[in-house]
Amino acid sequence: MRHAPVLTLAVGLLCGALAASAGAAGPSPQAASKPAQDVADKTAISPAAIAAAPATPDQFRQLLTQQRGSVVILNVWGTWCVPCLREIPELVKLQRDLADKGVALIGLSMDEASSIGPMVEPFRQKYFPAFRTYVRNSPDMDSMVSVVDSAWNEILPTTYILDRQGRVARKIQGVKTYDEFRTMVLAVAEPAGAS
Repeated sequence: MRHAPVLTLAVGLLCGALAASAGAAGPSPQAASKPAQDVADKTAISPAAIAAAPATPDQFRQLLTQQRGSVVILNVWGTWCVPCLREIPELVKLQRDLADKGVALIGLSMDEASSIGPMVEPFRQKYFPAFRTYVRNSPDMDSMVSVVDSAWNEILPTTYILDRQGRVARKIQGVKTYDEFRTMVLAVAEPAGAS
């Protein structure tokens, strides 16, 4: 019976996401009547987006380039990954607590892009609304993560801490606590000997 709480959490999260998606009846009449204006570049993705958005490897690379100057916590996750769901709230809290040190949090969901509307976005809104995440718009998971790690072994969760130049400073696989993440992020955000 050791697995009962984990199974209960997974079933509850799945039911909540399905219930949230069942209520989505499509765009509102106001949204449907708006013209497609102010769309400067349909291939770009916004680094400030909060709603889950699809991204190709090239778009994701561009997004990370736009984050240079910040320490980026890049969390690779999936809606089916129970350990991922345990650590995301810790990462959201950490990003909020360290925002004044130039720390940003970006999620990269390994769910398929077709699941954004029915699964990923309702799930994100319900459980971690402050989590900025992108969903792979690529047939395979490796091409997305290879933007930062060509040797990724498909373990979820995997978290990367990128330094202010956009380089991988730390690769973390498996669930960590808030305090463990905080220590690792601060080592990159405030390196010893920096003045």
